[in-house]
Amino acid sequence: MKLGILVVYLALLLGMGIWSGFRSRGTAKDYSLASHTIGPVLLLLSLFGTTMTSFALVGSTGQSFVKGVGIFGKLATAAGILHSACFFIIGVKLWGYGKRFGYSTQIQYFRDRLQSQSVGLLLFPVLVGLVIPYMLIGLLGGGQLIEVVTKGSFQELGWFAESGHGVPAWLAGLVISLVVLTYVFIGGMRGTAWANALQTAFFVILASLAFFVIAQTYGHGDSLLESMRNLSEQAKAASPKLMSKAPIAYTEYAAFLLIPISVAMFPHVFQHWLTARSAKTFKLAIVCHPLMVLLVWMPCVLLGVWATGLDATQDFGPRDANKVLGVLVDGIANPALTGLLTAGILAAIMSSLDSQFLALGTMFTNDIVTHYVGEERFSEKARIRTSRMFVVLVVAATYAIFLAALKQGAGVFNLGAWCFTGFTGLFPIVFASLYWRRFTKAGAAASILVTATTWFFLFWKSDFGGNKAYLFPEQPLSMGDLTLIPSLHPIVTITVASTLAAVVVSLISKPPSRDVIDKFFSSPA
Repeated sequence: MKLGILVVYLALLLGMGIWSGFRSRGTAKDYSLASHTIGPVLLLLSLFGTTMTSFALVGSTGQSFVKGVGIFGKLATAAGILHSACFFIIGVKLWGYGKRFGYSTQIQYFRDRLQSQSVGLLLFPVLVGLVIPYMLIGLLGGGQLIEVVTKGSFQELGWFAESGHGVPAWLAGLVISLVVLTYVFIGGMRGTAWANALQTAFFVILASLAFFVIAQTYGHGDSLLESMRNLSEQAKAASPKLMSKAPIAYTEYAAFLLIPISVAMFPHVFQHWLTARSAKTFKLAIVCHPLMVLLVWMPCVLLGVWATGLDATQDFGPRDANKVLGVLVDGIANPALTGLLTAGILAAIMSSLDSQFLALGTMFTNDIVTHYVGEERFSEKARIRTSRMFVVLVVAATYAIFLAALKQGAGVFNLGAWCFTGFTGLFPIVFASLYWRRFTKAGAAASILVTATTWFFLFWKSDFGGNKAYLFPEQPLSMGDLTLIPSLHPIVTITVASTLAAVVVSLISKPPSRDVIDKFFSSPA
């Protein structure tokens, strides 16, 4: 029953992709930007869907299981407020420039704003390199969730004994990749936007339902409130510290406030911004996004903390954090409901993967192939075909990395944090390009290089993310009893270094030409 519901859900997504393909106008612009026709409701749902990944559902539940309720304040509160701030401060202005000057990607904007080919070439591999691990956390979360929930489905056939006779994570990841790839391949941005809207509505409704059902199932109370109270008391008895912010240091708490601004540099979010029909289309997303973050994150964090007091997770350690949500859902007695709830969680995961696939294909086509070979040499169909081919290659590479990550037991939350750290390091270049006239191509190049090098160095020092508690500097710099520089999450070091590089190099390099200043600052975006 559970497996059947998941199969039906995936089939519906494929059907939507095919339907969207029939509605396509057959142009490259429609394939990548839906011809700027997305309205406020669809923009809200597609933006929220593409920012809510397995990091938000599987990752937050697992991390709250390990570190407690402080995870909500550490990330969710800031995400709700700062995502909306980025939509308003960054997104609306970029939409205006994109509509006026015909941009489809971030690199097109930066290349024009900075009058530099080298900045575009420098930024492309950095963005691709950061998006791939972002996609990886989706496959990890989805694959391990399905493996846990479908355990025993093939008992009679004797298949997949190594995964408890359920769909193994490697196979689940493959199916997820192929389904998303297919409807992106056929439907492009129009199919992606509609699929995101469907999946977002689906998982928001089912996330609330999952919370109530799981609370009643494990709380054993006569009412929902009593069940929630029972679960909280059990968790408090098992791990008192997890009911407070105590396991999270103040320095770590503050550092993680930087992570939500990474959304301003996500290539897939930039592409969704450009699909808006008008600037007014952003209003609903700006106002409602924090409320929707609350609806999704709070239940997941509470479920993770409650799980610490349950028998089903008593043998779990930090390496098992990705499985916590799947175990809770699987423990529901009703197989049909379990299948629906799993499909809802899967919807959140897949609603980001499709946008990421499409964004990388669009970047490769517009910023590498047609830009350097010549736009006149490619027909509309050839551009779409080139985009699709690159998406296939990226998905294949991501799946290969996914298989390696499964063997190493990579954590969704930790891997996601490192991914977002890199995007946050790039935030200074988009903010400065929009609001600082003196910002130069040399400043942008320096900021990108510093971000890439410091990120890789610190990632290497943390044993490639294996040391989840890694801080830099590893020992605080002190003078006597006075701490000059505390040990902080690498995101602080990377963001500060990137900002300094952008400011200092811009001030000592040749300023932008008057034509560029007039183009981007003399007229409204």
